[in-house]
Amino acid sequence: MNKFVLITFVLVSTALMGSSFSVGKIGLQYISPLLMVGVRFVMAGILMVIYVRITRKPLPKDFSTWMKVFLIGLFQTAGVFAAIFISLRTITAGQSAILTFMNPLLVVIFGSLILGMKYHLVQWGGVILGFVGVMITLGGQFDFQFGTILGFGGAISWAIATLLVNRWGKSLNTWVLSAYQMLFGGLVLLLCSLLFEKVQLVLNPTSVFVILWLAIMASVVQFTMWFFVLQQGNPAKVSSFLFLAPFFGVLTGWLLLHETIGPTVIVGGLCIFGGIFLVNWTAKVKT
Repeated sequence: MNKFVLITFVLVSTALMGSSFSVGKIGLQYISPLLMVGVRFVMAGILMVIYVRITRKPLPKDFSTWMKVFLIGLFQTAGVFAAIFISLRTITAGQSAILTFMNPLLVVIFGSLILGMKYHLVQWGGVILGFVGVMITLGGQFDFQFGTILGFGGAISWAIATLLVNRWGKSLNTWVLSAYQMLFGGLVLLLCSLLFEKVQLVLNPTSVFVILWLAIMASVVQFTMWFFVLQQGNPAKVSSFLFLAPFFGVLTGWLLLHETIGPTVIVGGLCIFGGIFLVNWTAKVKT
């Protein structure tokens, strides 16, 4: 595909990823976190399933393939976004974005340990630089709040999902994978909301806008673009572009929530971006 189109997809999808942190934090004033993300992804999944059925996209033909889609949804949708939206109760949208988008660094570690991918010394240096950046970003308040742990857990879940999509996604239609992984993940989130949280739902123009933005722009549009780009190449190299998402997350946190962008966030963020660049940009990966 044309490189300009791919770059456009990357920019739009990462901007939408970043915006969901601040928009979601606004929504938490009116909706409990697991319910909000559950409704978001069930709604987005249903819309995309309707499109998939109308356009007769090729569906998986056996149970094992459906299980692969379910597992991607479990890690990519349920795991990642439960961690993100619960973390937003105790840390800022910018901090949550930076922690969550450590996943490109974790893709390299997991890819090496689990899938046997081989990376060069400079790339491992990038992993170390990225983790140093996270420590700097957290600044002097190194108390590991619950939201901090959840943000890191979301990064782990996303890294696992990235490797699964790269391993299994090429045999699946992009729209089918996007639709059903969101629907399955959303149903898991709604079940968890029922079982584990005190449900809160206040309907007003703001909360309705938040749900619609998260479901359509930050889910249907964003996931479809991202999965398409992810299927085009090596998961580590593609994931390197996720350094843009925490930038957009911090920027929208400043614009929408008036969050402070302190020196530790700037320096730590630069270290993380530099680490991701070194990890994914300098040398070819041998498998």
